[in-house]
Amino acid sequence: MAQMSIVDELAVAYDTEIAGYHFYATAAAIVEDPKGRTVFANLAKDELAHIVVVGKIAESVRSGLGWISYEQALAEGFALTQSIPYPKENELVKRLTSNQTDLNAVKIAIENEEAAIEFYSRLLKEATQPVEKVVLTKLLEMEKAHLKSLRWESESLTRTGFWCGEMEFSVEKESD
Repeated sequence: MAQMSIVDELAVAYDTEIAGYHFYATAAAIVEDPKGRTVFANLAKDELAHIVVVGKIAESVRSGLGWISYEQALAEGFALTQSIPYPKENELVKRLTSNQTDLNAVKIAIENEEAAIEFYSRLLKEATQPVEKVVLTKLLEMEKAHLKSLRWESESLTRTGFWCGEMEFSVEKESD
């Protein structure tokens, strides 16, 4: 990837991860479903790691040192978690606070994760260096795992009968 282009892309990723972190933290506090609270709290924790990694990699690339590994970025950038800035405009939080239902939170989160998957997939296709490919693949796989968890939560909320592939309730035992 071209140096200038990737710095800009990493800045977008950094801002997006920050918005996602604040959204997931807010959703964890708002949703009523205990499983949903856990899902959102875990997603917020993962987004925090993404902020650290993307921020540290961007710093390394900007300073001319190039890409570093996910693990190295996480280890070196952990101090970044001390002051996560709150974006001036967080469309995700705004959408959630205007309709504070569990289903709305999951819907917004699914859309957010689908966009992240699309974003990191595009960056991965443009990657030229092995370390870039490894880091972007890891981020992409994590976003896919987030989407899977959110889809399970959606299934639970809409009472399709399954959560994480396990039957939550039996139709035979339902009473009229």
